[in-house]
Amino acid sequence: MNNSGVRDVDVVVIGAGQAGLSGAYHLRRSGLRPGRDFVVLDHAPGPGGAWQFRWPSLTFDKVHGIHALPGMELTDADGTRPSAEVVGAYFAAYEEHFELAVQRPVDVSAVREGEGGRLLVETSAGVWSTRAVINATGTWDRPFWPRYRGQETFRGRQLHTAQYQGPQEFAGKRVIVVGGGASGTQHLMEIAPYAAATTWVTRRPPVFVEGPFDENRGRTVVSMVEERVRQGLPPQSVVSVTGLPVTEAIERAREQGVLDRRPMFERITPTGASWPDGRTVAADVILWATGFRAAIEHLAPLRLRETGGGIQMDGTRAVRDERIHLVGYGPSASTVGANRAGRAAVREIRRLLERAPALG
Repeated sequence: MNNSGVRDVDVVVIGAGQAGLSGAYHLRRSGLRPGRDFVVLDHAPGPGGAWQFRWPSLTFDKVHGIHALPGMELTDADGTRPSAEVVGAYFAAYEEHFELAVQRPVDVSAVREGEGGRLLVETSAGVWSTRAVINATGTWDRPFWPRYRGQETFRGRQLHTAQYQGPQEFAGKRVIVVGGGASGTQHLMEIAPYAAATTWVTRRPPVFVEGPFDENRGRTVVSMVEERVRQGLPPQSVVSVTGLPVTEAIERAREQGVLDRRPMFERITPTGASWPDGRTVAADVILWATGFRAAIEHLAPLRLRETGGGIQMDGTRAVRDERIHLVGYGPSASTVGANRAGRAAVREIRRLLERAPALG
């Protein structure tokens, strides 16, 4: 800590989800010391990243492929337990095993230019001066709420996936679920047995994909998302690129008419929704399964955004500032992608640190 009370480190990792812990692991493996050479700041109350906030009915056996963190496998997980509990316990054990000294809860308000080529990370727990930042803040804190005519007149309840706690609260209700991603289909399939009626609404017709999500399809998806962030455009949702994998549960729901999709409504009414052709649906609840946006407002002082609205990336590095690496963003917004991105970011940061020695 210097005379002004600012703490000096080589690297600040913002976020302790899959991407942040991967970055921290590779920093430690490269020889940097947790808590001294680098610090991990997390605003969540406990370990688990966004998983700790998932609804209780999302048990671990319903989750599509959580990839293990580097250096420590997730073994003997009870598939009947809530995924929030399983992943939270796994992340907690990981942090302890590798002595990552995650500081929480710490809210990062801004990252701005400091002196001598360093960055200042301003937080609820004080200020850090750093030579590089690994930003791993994910998307959970920025749920996306679309705007539609009449939305403010609806007399029922509106909630987002981020507020979803399970299907029981919809018992006897007429529910409109908006969104064509994995969350939308999961919500529908869970709610349907409890609700009086469900209606599924999406902007685009859903694309159901048969067969396994193999390595070739994975590479295609990553390359498409990489191209967007390379151009400085906001990343797309994964499902907009991959489609919806057909599982046994999906097949049953389609046969039962639960996944009978309607196009997007024109407006929301006090009692439901209406379409341009005059059709209406009465509803007690509108559930917006409309995804999330990257939580990167704290990086705004650095002016990294392009005119397209996104941050132009070269791998994990922000093109406008080589000191900033984004992991869990764009093509690395998956558990396996986050692991690879953490390793790649640290490799480049080590080169940066060697090229620009610490002051003093």
